[in-house]
Amino acid sequence: MKLVILDRDGVINYDSAEFIKTPEEWKPIPGSLEAIARLNQAGHRVVVATNQSGIGRGLLDMATLNAIHDKMHKALAHVGGRIDAVFYCPHAQDANCNCRKPKPGLLEDIARRFNVDLAGVPCIGDSLRDLQAAAQVEALPLLVLTGKGKSTAAAGGLPANTRMYADLGEAVKSIAP
Repeated sequence: MKLVILDRDGVINYDSAEFIKTPEEWKPIPGSLEAIARLNQAGHRVVVATNQSGIGRGLLDMATLNAIHDKMHKALAHVGGRIDAVFYCPHAQDANCNCRKPKPGLLEDIARRFNVDLAGVPCIGDSLRDLQAAAQVEALPLLVLTGKGKSTAAAGGLPANTRMYADLGEAVKSIAP
C-alpha cells in the first residue's frame, strides 16, 4: 500500500494562531486539495495526523471538529480527492499524552490500523513536531514552507533526512510526479 501522512493546519489549510475553531475558519491553501487528488489518482492512500488541542482547551467540541472535517472532505470530493482517515490528538499540551506530536502515538496508531510499516512513508508537516514524530517511526519527514514552515526551517534543528518544499503541491510532485 502506498501511503502519505499529512498534518492538517498549515499544510492543507491556512493555520491560525487562534486555532481553527469553526468550519468557516477552515480555508484550503491554494493547490493543496488538488495535490491530495493527485496523490489519490497515483494510487496513494492519504491520512491526516493532526494535533487538535483546541478540544482539550475547550475552544471547540467534537461536533465542531467533525463539521470542520466534513467541510474538508466535501471540498476534496469537489476536486476528485479524498482523505482515507483523520487521526487527531484532542489533548492540551500539558496532558503529556503519547498521541500529541512530537510524540509518535498518532503515527503508531496509523501504522497499526493500516497494518503498515511507516519506514520511508512520506510524512508532510509545517512544524518541527510533525517532523520529529515522523523521524521517530522512521517515516520520511517532508517540510512545507506554508503555515509555520518558514519559521520552522529558519529555526533549524530538523531531523537529518528532512526534505523541504514550497508547499504541498511541490511535495506531492516529488512523491507522485
